[in-house]
Amino acid sequence: MPKYDKSDVERRMAGAVESLKGDLSGLRTGRANTALLDPVVVEVYGSMMPLNQVATVSAPEPRMLSVQVWDKSNVNAVEKGITKANLGLNPMSDGQTIRLPMPDLNEERRRELAKLAGDYGEKAKIAIRNVRRDANDALKEDEKKKEISEDDRKRLEDEVQKLTDKYVADVDTATSTKEKEIMTQ
Repeated sequence: MPKYDKSDVERRMAGAVESLKGDLSGLRTGRANTALLDPVVVEVYGSMMPLNQVATVSAPEPRMLSVQVWDKSNVNAVEKGITKANLGLNPMSDGQTIRLPMPDLNEERRRELAKLAGDYGEKAKIAIRNVRRDANDALKEDEKKKEISEDDRKRLEDEVQKLTDKYVADVDTATSTKEKEIMTQ
């Protein structure tokens, strides 16, 4: 049974691109986006939980996020979690609702966010290249076991390289689009 599986390679590379898109959607561009609070974890009931498991996040206005905390006793913990996440937001409590106005981005913060977008893109490229390495290793193993010929291995390695190039280009496109979005807000 050959170890190389093209559909698995494609699935893993596409997964790296999807993960990147999720990371990029969390980067603030001056508009309220509920995905911005996805990385926030809150210490409640003696353990760390994602914000979306203790509250509902919404964007009632273009420049405002609203966090509706389900249990009133957790409001302070949620505020603390948002502050600790270092997103540049200033939580304002109003009963069980926490309002988060989106401050304007200054030039320095825009550069930091654009650089962070680039870092996310680089991590995604590394993940894609790791998948390529795994696929090429599997092809060499298949050739060693005499399950494929040397010509087949070379042809399939070219195929893996084409997939790698395609997904790296997708990463570059997503990253540069986000960087432009950040810098032009």
